[in-house]
Amino acid sequence: MDKSYLKRLSYLLFAPLLFVSVASAETGNAIPVPHEGWDHLWLEMMIDIVAIGIIFALVTIYLLVKYRRKNPNDIGEAKPMSALSVMGWVLIPAFVFIADDVYLGVKNMKHYLEFRRPPENSYTVSVDAYMWGYDITYPEGVITSNELRVPVGRPIKVNLTSRDVVHTLYIPDMRTKWDALPGKQMFLWFNPDKIGEHVMTCTEYCGMLHSGMHGKIIVMPEKEFAKWVEENKPKPQLQEPAPAKAPAQPQTEVKTEGGKI
Repeated sequence: MDKSYLKRLSYLLFAPLLFVSVASAETGNAIPVPHEGWDHLWLEMMIDIVAIGIIFALVTIYLLVKYRRKNPNDIGEAKPMSALSVMGWVLIPAFVFIADDVYLGVKNMKHYLEFRRPPENSYTVSVDAYMWGYDITYPEGVITSNELRVPVGRPIKVNLTSRDVVHTLYIPDMRTKWDALPGKQMFLWFNPDKIGEHVMTCTEYCGMLHSGMHGKIIVMPEKEFAKWVEENKPKPQLQEPAPAKAPAQPQTEVKTEGGKI
């Protein structure tokens, strides 16, 4: 193969990766979405697998055709390979696989670290998991069970605890989940960007009624959410006025023959 052919082949194979990288950089969203980075990484991995698979398939087909038996009486012969050829056939494929694995691993760690840093403007709620349900506490003091209401367009941070065994908070539509451990506070966050209802459920086996441990997330317009919180937050208790003290009775003297009493 001449150098120009190899150059065109390399452009053909690596152009999709360059396109994906540029597209992922240009389609940044003002509101972060945790799973977006893994979406792009998954696409890149699929392209890598297909590209490497095609290369090895073409090499295999080429060798099968070139060195096929021409007639039944042919006897194959193995020509000795130089040390440089042996090193090339061993190290180049190994380098391709290792470099690709390292690249994907580094990007995966980058996305993981981003996922573990919730945005500063996140609305924080606490979820206490138990057998078999979720108690949700809002910062305004509202408490609900198995129903999490959130405003649309604002990142939500969920502080997770468990009062008995290991549970999980899994939100399929948001493609996020995390374990709730007894005696330890964990967290996850998600960005509800569309109004509607979503399922939340436990994916860690936690006893006989594990399959019934689920609830829903209701994403509401911000004004409706604020109104709902205002209507359901605890009202301040008005203290009843203390009863008025009875006026002191004036002391009277009773005179007896022996004196005063």
